[in-house]
Amino acid sequence: MEFGFYRQGLWARDLVEVSSDPAVLHDGNFWAVVLTYEGECTFARFADVRREAEHEFFEAASRIVWNAPQSQWRSSLNENEYQEAVANVRSAIARGDVYQINLCRILEAPTTASNLAALIPRLNARNPAPYLTSIELPGLSIASASPELLLRRTSRTITSSPIKGTARERTGFLEKDHAENIMIVDLVRHDFGAICSTGSIHIPRLLQVEEHPGLYHLVSDVQGELKPEVQWREIFDAVLPAGSISGAPKSSALDLISRLEPTRRGPYCGALGWVQGDQAELAVGIRTFWLDSGSIKFGTGAGITWGSDPKLEWAETELKAARLLSIINSD
Repeated sequence: MEFGFYRQGLWARDLVEVSSDPAVLHDGNFWAVVLTYEGECTFARFADVRREAEHEFFEAASRIVWNAPQSQWRSSLNENEYQEAVANVRSAIARGDVYQINLCRILEAPTTASNLAALIPRLNARNPAPYLTSIELPGLSIASASPELLLRRTSRTITSSPIKGTARERTGFLEKDHAENIMIVDLVRHDFGAICSTGSIHIPRLLQVEEHPGLYHLVSDVQGELKPEVQWREIFDAVLPAGSISGAPKSSALDLISRLEPTRRGPYCGALGWVQGDQAELAVGIRTFWLDSGSIKFGTGAGITWGSDPKLEWAETELKAARLLSIINSD
């Protein structure tokens, strides 16, 4: 399949150029955006940008033969190692180093696949997501079923919808889930403070229960008005990595994550989406598959607080991964 970008009926193809400079986003053209958790930037411009092209894209993607991984998935942290890392986070919280972090592990399996566009019809059928995304660029292949909005921009208004809190049932949320969500909402408000006009930041929605395939999430909205002349580089610096997949305080959380997680996250927990002029939609790169050196990778994680039970946090990472892995593990 040719290089391109797909989301919600929008299909961009006929690649013109690829850049790592956020300044290109101010030229008014449509740009696909991939930002890794570690901060690498990839921006791709296309000659052909079509809207309402869902049927056309799905027909093309469905013609690609999918060969499922034939080996067991390996985890960057096994169950004992992950639970030990949770215990280390709780110790850091007890010392006052952090209040909360999102602790992740990366799953990988060998694959012969050369691109992941074939996964999009499968994911759409069995795990529909509001930010279902396909990205095929030179050296980069991503299929994401992200449910989380990192940033929507409409002129000067920006909105983020952090997800914190996961349960199997609508009534299954714990006190720690609500506390986590509110903590991350405060963090996003703080991030917005660097780029939004004073007094413009508000919370249109707090602790809303949303149903997603196989589980429920708590979701809130944070909204503000951008300061005049704010550049995209400043916006990315302010909001990335997302609070929901890092922790609070963010700088301390990032430092602790770098010491506890043995593997780079890459596009997982980064940002995936598009920018066109003063319009944009970027999703958090969760529920995301990507190719890397002959392997297919997938990340899963859980938010850790003082009230976390290591066994339950491991189970949450399993819950988040199980449905998506089952979808791609069959030919």
